[in-house]
Amino acid sequence: MTQDSGAIVTAFVKVWDEPTPSGETIGSFFTEDALYHNIPMAPVQGRDAIATTLTGMAAGGFRSLGWEVTHQVASGDVVMNERIDRFQLADKALAIPVMGVFVLRDGKIAEWRDYFDLAMFQDQMK
Repeated sequence: MTQDSGAIVTAFVKVWDEPTPSGETIGSFFTEDALYHNIPMAPVQGRDAIATTLTGMAAGGFRSLGWEVTHQVASGDVVMNERIDRFQLADKALAIPVMGVFVLRDGKIAEWRDYFDLAMFQDQMK
């Protein structure tokens, strides 16, 4: 029986309803050799490095306010979603439009690329 790739990504997105998801929870969604590329930032390779990077956002003061998926399509092991990622940083509430591409292998995320407008993010940080 194959797992529904769209449901796996939806479950991963729900993790961000928590202000500070744990590294263990985040890591459980990824293959050991996974690649995360939050374009235009540098890519991150490996489940542990991805979990450390994402939990490090909380250490830097970012708190998740949840991600709202506005559109999602899945075809086999590829899932793409358009979403609004919401974060709190100090007194600023950020809402960042994002396009995400996920490639799954054996029910885990093997590749994750997010595309967003860095200038829009920087404007919200002012």
